[in-house]
Amino acid sequence: MLSSSKFLLPVLPRLFRFTAMSSVTGTYELQDPLNYRGGTRVQPADGNHYEDVYEPATGRVIGKFLCSGEKEVDLAVQSAQTAFKAWSQKSGMERGTILLEAARIIRERREEIAKMETINNGKSLFEALVDIDISWQCIQYYAGLAGSLAGQHIQLPGGSFAYTRREPLGVCVGIGAWNYPFQIACWKSAPALACGNAMVFKPSPFTPISVVLLAEIYTEAGVPKGLFNVVQGGAATGQFLCQHSNVAKVSFTGSVPTGSKIMEMAAKGIKPVTLELGGKSPLIIFSDCVLENAVKGALMANFLTQGEVCCNGTRVFVQREILSAFTKEVVRQTQNIKIGDPLLEDTRMGPLINRPHLEKVLSFIKQAKEQGAEVLCGGEPYVPEDPKLHEGFYVSPCILGNCEDNMTCVKEEIFGPVMSILPFDTEEEALERANSTRFGLAGGVFTKDIQRAHRVVAGLQAGMCFINNYNTSPVELPFGGYKMSGFGRENGEAAIEYYSQLKTVCVEMGDVESVF
Repeated sequence: MLSSSKFLLPVLPRLFRFTAMSSVTGTYELQDPLNYRGGTRVQPADGNHYEDVYEPATGRVIGKFLCSGEKEVDLAVQSAQTAFKAWSQKSGMERGTILLEAARIIRERREEIAKMETINNGKSLFEALVDIDISWQCIQYYAGLAGSLAGQHIQLPGGSFAYTRREPLGVCVGIGAWNYPFQIACWKSAPALACGNAMVFKPSPFTPISVVLLAEIYTEAGVPKGLFNVVQGGAATGQFLCQHSNVAKVSFTGSVPTGSKIMEMAAKGIKPVTLELGGKSPLIIFSDCVLENAVKGALMANFLTQGEVCCNGTRVFVQREILSAFTKEVVRQTQNIKIGDPLLEDTRMGPLINRPHLEKVLSFIKQAKEQGAEVLCGGEPYVPEDPKLHEGFYVSPCILGNCEDNMTCVKEEIFGPVMSILPFDTEEEALERANSTRFGLAGGVFTKDIQRAHRVVAGLQAGMCFINNYNTSPVELPFGGYKMSGFGRENGEAAIEYYSQLKTVCVEMGDVESVF
């Protein structure tokens, strides 16, 4: 066992003295408000019910918060509108300088933020640290782009000309998911703020804690107070945000049913939306692959963040010639994954987000067995040795064999550590079966044949594809889906298009010629 002193934090700066911090799992208690408006933490102005906040590793309730009502949402939007007026008048370079400072603060405090993410989400500290690094890299990337945002100059006849201006939208709403709370908030806010917008962000009610740290960091970095506000709540709070007349755009990460409702609500106000929704992505492994890399890729495609990842490659198609060898090795390595206290440095899999979700994942596995799938390993509730973890929401990573395309476990997003292995014979067959889904978020292929690799990914109906790797998402690359996995893009230069609008200006240098 690692000494708990390994995780003792230094004397915390003012920013992080919002609650009683501890390095030991099972001792954290939430104390201060989780809404953020006008540059400070506040209790909601209204609300009709409280939500419990859990520590998934122990199953403990670590606090509760009041879900924001319509009045609080309106105050948050008003605050953002005021800040937008000042922020949108700054030059791109000025905005970029402030965003660079925010990135620096996050980088400096990465361990503190990652620890809060682990306590509230359950993912291993090892993974949370990577998430926080991706977060500050995202803000740093858009800080660099902010000064380069520009329009075009078009020469017209007779010395006249036209030009375009890339302008911000106004107050944008970000609605986050619980699997990557801090990172998703950065993915949405960084391009929004770089373009000159303000943002009101609503995290998942399951993971309300870390995004408030981001709000405080933005304020410390120098954004106008109110530029990035946080409202807490569930579906009702989200509805108030989507339907607010002064909200210009909504960006949502989450499930298909919720995304559909958000799209419907936004449509009534003709608001543009970005939707990053679910997936049931294929990973195609050909017999000429480097088997060791393919096994590692399958693990990365299925078991990051306890399998609670929208772009996971959970349908693992394996060419029949190597089915036995691949299955044997992937099962062996899966059985060696270290499950337990997510704050320990050597843990690689923590608990699921909550008990209802744990029961949902276990029900999928039970149904898979009833439909004829074979559990090759895992798929059972896991009880760590440490007594304080006995009520945590753990499940052992599961691999299902003898799977068929019509099984529920192959068709539906489980959002847990469950891999389905499906044999195939030909490239054409694999591609047809891979695309036989209503989702289209991601896909991958392992092969030494570079022509086949490019041919297959060209045929995959998915927005994010990988060749000889999986689940790598550098912030420079656009991320988003096809089909029912959503539309719009996050990250990369492409995201700028979704947080700005073009204005065309025509300039006449001569006399007006009228047809009248």
